[in-house]
Amino acid sequence: MFGCIPLRRVSVNRCYDLNLHFRLCAHRFQFLAIESVYFPPDKAGNVLRGALLATLEPGDPAPLRPSGLADPPPPFVLRAAHLNGRRFEPGESFAFDLHIFDLRAPLVDRFARVCAEWESTGLGPRRGRVQLLRSAGTGSKIAIDLSDVNPASNCSVYFRTPTTLKGTPTPDGIPFGILFARVRDRIATLSSLYGEGPPVIDFGAIATRAALVRTVHSDLRRHNVDRLSSRTGAVHGIGGVTGSVDYEGDLTEFLPWLRAAFWTGIGRHTVWGNGVIEVVTR
Repeated sequence: MFGCIPLRRVSVNRCYDLNLHFRLCAHRFQFLAIESVYFPPDKAGNVLRGALLATLEPGDPAPLRPSGLADPPPPFVLRAAHLNGRRFEPGESFAFDLHIFDLRAPLVDRFARVCAEWESTGLGPRRGRVQLLRSAGTGSKIAIDLSDVNPASNCSVYFRTPTTLKGTPTPDGIPFGILFARVRDRIATLSSLYGEGPPVIDFGAIATRAALVRTVHSDLRRHNVDRLSSRTGAVHGIGGVTGSVDYEGDLTEFLPWLRAAFWTGIGRHTVWGNGVIEVVTR
């Protein structure tokens, strides 16, 4: 079994008495470098993305392939930002995390098979060979209760990896109403496609209350990152904002959703590690 994050139950009940749970399984893939492996700054997730796609076979299922705007979001995200700019020499080990939202499909076994191929195909710009140290296991099951009550009137949201949100008017600030709308839609979509069904909430009413939460301080920085498509030769922007925003208001019903978004990511390029947020209450 992969060594991962222990079982956690994060607890909004306000306008509804339903038990709304968002569930996922967190896995850790650990490797031993056989040859030198390098992850360029800001592009560890993209390196893993390229290696995964290069190793896929024609019969591999669509969830392991990148999705377009018209496609449903894949049922997983990678977490590899800690590898950015790092080099691992032969004999050194490293790991990345995988969060899976479809608990009905054996996706972790498929990932393990693909990752095992890197012992011959290699990883990174120079295709350094690596050995998968651990075989697929059950991982850590996580259940987040979206209907629990934990009163709060202020919080800070940290954007740990580059984040780009639809509807944000400027890169200098992110209104809470827009932030929560993207969080709500992301979790509702994943739950509808891969979980226990969409959360039964009044989307309009909760959006109205979210719009009442105020921004009291914003410390965001634009993080520009480009990637070159090896298939088309086109350059694509995969950057966004990082930093933090402080909010005040009645945040009680929103906090569990924000905590769930830590696991799912929000915005663009979440599958490869963008859009990681963390909420802290004071």
